[in-house]
Amino acid sequence: MNESTAENRIRLVLLDEQALFRTSLGRFLASQPDLEVTGDCATAGEALDILRASKVDVVLLDSNHAGEGGDGFISASRRAGYQGRFLILAGVADARQSAAAIKLGASGIFLKLEPPARLVQAIQLVAAGAVWLDQRVVRVLADRLFDPSPQPDDRKSASFLADREQKVLLGILGGLTNRKIGDNLGLSEGSVKASVQQLFSKTGVRKRSQLVRVALEGSLSSVAAAAKPRPDPHEPLTADAGTAPAPPEQAGCACGHRS
Repeated sequence: MNESTAENRIRLVLLDEQALFRTSLGRFLASQPDLEVTGDCATAGEALDILRASKVDVVLLDSNHAGEGGDGFISASRRAGYQGRFLILAGVADARQSAAAIKLGASGIFLKLEPPARLVQAIQLVAAGAVWLDQRVVRVLADRLFDPSPQPDDRKSASFLADREQKVLLGILGGLTNRKIGDNLGLSEGSVKASVQQLFSKTGVRKRSQLVRVALEGSLSSVAAAAKPRPDPHEPLTADAGTAPAPPEQAGCACGHRS
């Protein structure tokens, strides 16, 4: 491996209580030409020591270590000065845990049942600044976001967005391009782009990745509370609107910065 390639390798830390899982995953990742495993740990304390001593680009951590509020590893590592990214390795697609992890600052949720090659792709995209979400995670989060019988704060979020905006947002959460969203909804690409700009305006963001984070971390409710009231959507959101399944080989999505 030449020096230039070595300098560009993505440095990783693995945090998981299962030693066999860490060892097998670490060996696989270390065999990849653009990845370097800086360390693997069973406890948050061990991982924090590595982050303080070494430069790390991405931390791969089990969902149990992410934590909520200020008690988890993500919050602790930020307090320790770590500026890199986090990719959560989850056993199941749990809406509450996933939303909490995104809100704390995680850049993605990857399900452990997916193949290792897909994980390499997720690491590369997260390291480059994108948000990675497994399609199963997208669906459970979307179901929670637009629940037909939501809690009061969630109703505020739903009525805050027009029906078309809700459908376009679901397409964005699914990692679809404006053209693909338009094909699914019977809209022109220009109409979809206009809806995306409306979403940007209403949520106060400028990038698709920021919009994804606002939606998934549950911030739509607070944004809606600060906005002026608007009429309720005139047409109910159908269960499958804007959420066409990804191709068989596309188990996850990367929500980048395109608009």
